[in-house]
Formats: sequence, C-alpha cells, structure tokens
Amino acid sequence: MNEAVNPVRDAILVLTAAKGAGKTIAPEDAAKAVSPDNFVRMLKDVRAEAIRLHKAGTVLIYRKGKPVEDADTFKGVYRLGLPV
Repeated sequence: MNEAVNPVRDAILVLTAAKGAGKTIAPEDAAKAVSPDNFVRMLKDVRAEAIRLHKAGTVLIYRKGKPVEDADTFKGVYRLGLPV
C-alpha cells in the first residue's frame, strides 16, 4: 500500500533534491510551496516533517551550517538539506 499523500514531505523532498547535496533551503520555501497564501501556518508542519525526515536520514536539519545533533531539541533558525 502506498504512503498517504503528504504535501509538506513532498515539498521538502522536491526542493532539497532540486538544490542538491551541499545546498540548503529555508523552511519557508517548503511552506510557500504547499500554501503560498498561508505559509506561516504551515511552518509548524514543515518543522515536524523535517524532524521526521532528519531522523530517517533522508534530509538533514542544519543550524549555523552544521547538522543538528538532536532533532528533537534544536532551537532557532534552521535550514534543510540533503546529506552530503
């Protein structure tokens, strides 16, 4: 059976793949891809999905240019990118 459609996950995966390894996207980029008019409301969903993808090793969460050590406890501004 296929996984449920998840537009937030899809946006993160498509945008990070388009950037390629070594480059990152802002969470706002993924949120705007899902809901251009209400992207601020999507940021919580983007963060939650980013944490799931980080734990799976699919996408990394970066703070100050380095992958976060604990996806559950990081704070502040972050970016998303593919593992190098």
